[in-house]
Amino acid sequence: MKTSKWSPLIAWVSAILVIAVVLPLHGAKAKSSGSETSAAGWSVQVDQVNPGTLDLSYSFQVAIYENLVDELNKTKQFQQVFREGDHRASEVPGLLVLKTTVEKYTAGSETRRAVTTVSGATKLTVRSQLLTREGKVVLERTVNGDVRFFGSNLRATHNLARNIAKTLKESSWPDSPEPTALLSAQPRV
Repeated sequence: MKTSKWSPLIAWVSAILVIAVVLPLHGAKAKSSGSETSAAGWSVQVDQVNPGTLDLSYSFQVAIYENLVDELNKTKQFQQVFREGDHRASEVPGLLVLKTTVEKYTAGSETRRAVTTVSGATKLTVRSQLLTREGKVVLERTVNGDVRFFGSNLRATHNLARNIAKTLKESSWPDSPEPTALLSAQPRV
């Protein structure tokens, strides 16, 4: 049997393909099987943002809400993310409701941020609660969002939503959609 001059090259390319394609896929399967999120069986409904006693413009409330829906979808932590008023949510077992109330708001100035880096920050502080359908608090946190340097004032709402999603992802609550125990969490400042 005559060997081809291409045999070593084919073997080398095959080895590279195995290393580049098969091994990362095998590693991803191992990682995903061991890192299940605590909200595996849960879905979440995001309620409209409550401005509390503050005179927060409607554009900020809507921006927080929309960014929050987007960020929760990005985390892939929940089976489904529903908007307030979505009738499909009533049919889903294991539904949590996310309520967000603005506690503090400091209006910033894009111009002052552009001129100086020490003033003009826009800051938001909210209380986020995850509740069961029955109204039992599963998780409660105080979360901050701001824009200190460059960006529009509404960038603070994006940062806030990202921080809320991150906080929910890092927190733990009952694994099953039938909560057997409630967790009380200390608010983060």
